[in-house]
Amino acid sequence: MKYIRSDEEIQSIREACQIAATVLKRLVDVVEEGMTTYDLDQLGRKAMEELGAESACYNYRAGDQVFPAHTCLSVNEEIVHGIGTMRRVIQPGDVVSIDVVVKYRGFIGDNASTVLIEPVADENAALVDATRESLNYAISFARAGNRVGDISNAVERFIKRHNYGIVRDFVGHGVGATMHEAPQIPNFGRRGSGALLKPGMCLAIEPMINMGTSKIEMLDDGWTAVTKDRKPSAHFEHTVLVTNGEPEILTIPQN
Repeated sequence: MKYIRSDEEIQSIREACQIAATVLKRLVDVVEEGMTTYDLDQLGRKAMEELGAESACYNYRAGDQVFPAHTCLSVNEEIVHGIGTMRRVIQPGDVVSIDVVVKYRGFIGDNASTVLIEPVADENAALVDATRESLNYAISFARAGNRVGDISNAVERFIKRHNYGIVRDFVGHGVGATMHEAPQIPNFGRRGSGALLKPGMCLAIEPMINMGTSKIEMLDDGWTAVTKDRKPSAHFEHTVLVTNGEPEILTIPQN
């Protein structure tokens, strides 16, 4: 698997990431009480089409399972891979995670954010803040000369202070022409372990943090992962380019 991207490939990934971030921002800005996850998913589909991209999730195949939605919409106890076509109605106080992955001119852009619906419970706000901050902290370790384990350990050290559960079954990953590429980037691990980071690597870093247990269960739809104790989960993600200097966040929306 190719880790290091050429300048031309990086530019293509940058463009895909900008579209993914623009779609995500639009969904974050409009999600509200009373909307169904199907409504939100269709808005995501239309935004991708308007921007000349397509969903990398729609019809994605894992074994015999085919993903039926254009975005991953996970509510409250749902951790990841929530199916927008399930038409779940968003309720007051919900925690809504939105994961947008697009394909544009042969390359992937991948990002996620978690939104709190009013009225916001203090414990939900604290979970979301900690998850977002753990991502920002982890990104600071995406530097040439470090290793994947330095990113992983940064998330783990940050979250341990808050006594939340770190999802271990799903991880970050490389980004390129396909949605999940090497290297894998767990949200836990040992400093100095894993693949060496080099300029030109594009990495999707994505903490998934649970208010309670780290243990998960899978719903009968074959995709949606939920917390075993049914407590809320939060999810944030950026695609990041390793450079000779500061890490560059690629998933920045268009103005």
